[in-house]
Amino acid sequence: MGKGFQFKQFFIEQDKCAMKVGTDGVLLGAWAKIQDGNVLDIGSGTGLMALMAAQRNPNVVVDTIDVEENAFIQSTININNSKWKDRVFAHHVALQNYAPNKKYDTIISNPPFFNNTYQPEEQKRNIARQNSLLPFEELAFHVDRLLKKEGVFSVILPVEEEVFVEIAKKHFLCLNRKINVFPNTKKACKRVLLEFSRKEDEVVEGNLIIETDKRHVYSSEYELLTKDFYLEFKRG
Repeated sequence: MGKGFQFKQFFIEQDKCAMKVGTDGVLLGAWAKIQDGNVLDIGSGTGLMALMAAQRNPNVVVDTIDVEENAFIQSTININNSKWKDRVFAHHVALQNYAPNKKYDTIISNPPFFNNTYQPEEQKRNIARQNSLLPFEELAFHVDRLLKKEGVFSVILPVEEEVFVEIAKKHFLCLNRKINVFPNTKKACKRVLLEFSRKEDEVVEGNLIIETDKRHVYSSEYELLTKDFYLEFKRG
């Protein structure tokens, strides 16, 4: 995915450690509410979502953090090769150790999905996706620590990880929006897009189908959501 992605010239493969543009990042980067002010991308990987945020809103300054060195190096290259390099800044640091002198209007994250028992063979390549490095309790705690009172936090998770909603509630983060993401018209929901704020309100819920019943033929709602980032959608 991302073959025609508008940022593709910035995502430089670096040997076997390269991280590719993924559907999850594109979805969250296009869907998340990006408020004016300061934005934090937790576990930034290639810097994809940070660059999307900068493209979507000219009134933001974006910080990215990632504990994995190769991800930090790649995101730095991608940011420096972009037209938004004056507003996007990469930091090589774990969330637990990140202590900026400000709080954020918007926080976004595509966090690690592997459970604690999963041990990938190529540890360096997968370290950013190991749940043991960033348990949900710690993610919620630090989002609460870094988010402004009027701030918004958006995240994408596997559908089976919706337990995070209850964890977030303990840290004063209330679910406001939820999108159930289906790979295509024939498969069950695999991901959920979740938006939290300090305000407790009725949850607005919807569904999104990525592909139709044909492979690589995208639904109209997916094209509408991501049209500013796919060259082939813009041509259409």
